[in-house]
Amino acid sequence: MLAETKSINQPEKMKVTKIDKITPHFELIAALFSGVLIALGWFLMNNERATAAVIVYITAYIIGGFAKAKEGIEDTIAKKELNVEILMILAAIGAAIIGYWAEGAILIFIFALSGALETYTMNKSHKEISALMDLQPEEALRVTKGIEEIVPVSQLMVGDLILIKPGERVPADGKIIEGQTNLDEAAITGESIPVSKSLNDEIFAGTVNLRGSITVEITKPTSETLFQKIINLVQTAQSEKSPSQQFIERFEGKYVKTVLIIVALMMVIPHYALGWTWTETFYRAMILLVVASPCALVASIMPATLSAISNGARHGILFKGGIHLENLGNLKAIAFDKTGTLTKGKPEVTDVHVREDLNRDDLLSHVASIEKYSNHPLASAIVRFVSPDGKGLIKPENMEDIAGFGVQASINDIEWKVGKADFVGREAAGKFQNGIALRLAEQGKTVVFAKDEKGIAAVLALKDIVREETIKAINELKAQGIHTIMLTGDSDKTAKAIAAESSIDTYYAECLPETKVDEMKKLKEQFGTVAMVGDGINDAPALATASVGFAMGEGTDVALETADVVLMKNDLPRIAEAVKLSRKMNRIIKQNVVFSISVIMVLIASNFMQVLDLPLGVLGHEGSTILVILNGLRLLKS
Repeated sequence: MLAETKSINQPEKMKVTKIDKITPHFELIAALFSGVLIALGWFLMNNERATAAVIVYITAYIIGGFAKAKEGIEDTIAKKELNVEILMILAAIGAAIIGYWAEGAILIFIFALSGALETYTMNKSHKEISALMDLQPEEALRVTKGIEEIVPVSQLMVGDLILIKPGERVPADGKIIEGQTNLDEAAITGESIPVSKSLNDEIFAGTVNLRGSITVEITKPTSETLFQKIINLVQTAQSEKSPSQQFIERFEGKYVKTVLIIVALMMVIPHYALGWTWTETFYRAMILLVVASPCALVASIMPATLSAISNGARHGILFKGGIHLENLGNLKAIAFDKTGTLTKGKPEVTDVHVREDLNRDDLLSHVASIEKYSNHPLASAIVRFVSPDGKGLIKPENMEDIAGFGVQASINDIEWKVGKADFVGREAAGKFQNGIALRLAEQGKTVVFAKDEKGIAAVLALKDIVREETIKAINELKAQGIHTIMLTGDSDKTAKAIAAESSIDTYYAECLPETKVDEMKKLKEQFGTVAMVGDGINDAPALATASVGFAMGEGTDVALETADVVLMKNDLPRIAEAVKLSRKMNRIIKQNVVFSISVIMVLIASNFMQVLDLPLGVLGHEGSTILVILNGLRLLKS
């Protein structure tokens, strides 16, 4: 899906902006003007100018009802299904036929007003898209063989060089090849603190260059930037309907047909069965046509869903559709990948134990000097721990990398070995400092040994550190009654240690990608609705299997495309926020549905008891529609 994203050109951007700004204003102005005409018609009618009053009422019908009538007729023709707009048109015409011009006009007025409010709600929920598009630069300063030229962003190609000056927005993803600066990345990560960027650092479209001029090499087409993916994800989510919304839409057509049949029967039966006059019979049938219309029921779900999706997007939680947002509210268990999700994904040195006759700093300098020439990830971690800038290290002699075991080299004519226990001598390694290596391993740490001519010189322990926010995120999920699980390919000892440190309820170690899928299927059988959180290619199958898949924003493209929800800032506590948002949305939708059905039933009963007049029926019906829309709009602010 993401691969199909197209870059946004200027006409498309202008089109979206105009729709957002004009449509709700046009509908609202038309509704209010029809209200003014209704007041004028009422004044004329009371001053015995009936003909003029009728002409004014007809004008109010046309101005107030045109937009909704056009929408209803076009929708009916396209889908070959009747809808609530058709019911409102028929009810207004029916009221006019029996001489209730004012009531019919009021019906049109309130219906148009509720329609304008619903359009406002939709546009409010799309605000994040418009805001994001406004952050997308339209032009860039391209540098070709020293010559600068301003070009449309859509013309930028991978490999092009662009110059970004202080105060300008970054037009495309790339890496810095000249200069250094501070970037405001709030549009991407939500983090307000500027981030320092220098040579070879990656930068993203939509961020702001705060300080120095930088030259950037484009690394991704404008259609595939992280910024564009965010826009695409939110657009897709807002166009995808939840199961509840799909049910309501299927229900609407059948319900409207049923109402029309009952109204047709009511135009005849009460006259003969209950002795009502023809005028009263037709009047009650028109009231039924108004109050039985499911406007409020239809408006119970979509505004609330779009508001919740927009709320999530504003807080760095991107839902790919209403179905995922709705499912999340039923979450009973959640599984996490370990590396890069619960942990930072990069090993760090946690413990150093040095032989008593050696100086700790000298020993570390020698080990780091040797490890600098190894390609192993643990070697890089040791070098970063000893000398982050790489300064002060010595170039060793007779360097030899023994694949799978370690590295050996000479420094000042002393032979050194750095690596596994088998490489330096398992028995001696196990006895060093009363078996310290075994105790470190039991804590889930990876142990590296250093040996010189006198024997074991040091033991270094490394560990993939748990993220600072992990424990907070897990505890928040537990507080909501959600069972937590860790699925990892690491050994049982490492998994046990990380699970304990993270407060995870259950863990499964030594999991291959297919094992994670099997475990996910078992969890779904046990708990029902289960989520999965991951960031790597190996997590994609489990993300697809889960009821709801969460991908970390800095994860692989495969994980981002497979997941149902993306955490743009890699912020695990946002998961608990997403669950709360989903549950609040589901709660509001239930409130709306129960309220709207209750109002319809009360109004229908009142009509049959002949205690409900058309104006009150119109007010009760359309008022309930406005209330459920406003109730859904609350999700924008939560």
